[in-house]
Amino acid sequence: MDRLLLIAATLCFVASFGYTLYALGAGRFRPGRVNLVAILAGFLFQSAFLYLRGQAEGSCPLNSLYDVLIFLSWALVLIYLLVGPAYRLSLLGAFTSPLAFLLVLTALIAPLDHSVKVRPVLNPWIETHAALSIIAYGAFGLACVAGIMYLLQERQLKAHKASSLLYNLPPINHLAAAIARLVGLGCLLLTISFAAGFISQMPVNSMKFLTSAAIWLVYGLIFALHRFRNLAPRRLAELSIVVFALVLLTLPGIQYLSSRP
Repeated sequence: MDRLLLIAATLCFVASFGYTLYALGAGRFRPGRVNLVAILAGFLFQSAFLYLRGQAEGSCPLNSLYDVLIFLSWALVLIYLLVGPAYRLSLLGAFTSPLAFLLVLTALIAPLDHSVKVRPVLNPWIETHAALSIIAYGAFGLACVAGIMYLLQERQLKAHKASSLLYNLPPINHLAAAIARLVGLGCLLLTISFAAGFISQMPVNSMKFLTSAAIWLVYGLIFALHRFRNLAPRRLAELSIVVFALVLLTLPGIQYLSSRP
């Protein structure tokens, strides 16, 4: 049943992206409601899966890399659904759905769904720490998506091309502001996550702690450079893409270290 929910979510994300490609190719794309409904449906299927998974594991479903990838996809879509209407009904949804799809597809195809030991005693601070850290990564993921959109739009503007893609992207200055806000939101959530982890007094693998702290410091530095040193929007977009790609590469290692003292 749970895998059927994931397959349904995957099909919703594919439908959203496929519709966008078709409509752009036909030259009659109008942002939004089809994409929004498809992504919302995928989000609901993911939510149902995570609820059932949490019930089965007796904890927040973040006990394996399989869980983490799905939770990250869910968090990415959650942040997208929470941003303003101007972004929800734009091509941002079309750019978000492929990343959400790839995360779920990787979880479904790769041999990651191993049995996990259910924690006998729930610690709400540990649950908060785990959930908020992945939701923070969801904010960073959406910043990456907005960064890709920014660079595409900048390239088209410099080339003086007026395609349907350009007309349906949010204004470039709005994208720059959105990237900064999403990075700031991710830093805030990650800070709260770390605070919850310290309060829980849970044992932490030193390498996992250093890796997580490095991610927090890098994103904090990016936000500080933008806020206080007027980091160029193009550099902000590029960094949001590169750093999130590195975060995805570290996820297997962080999950492995989480299972070790």
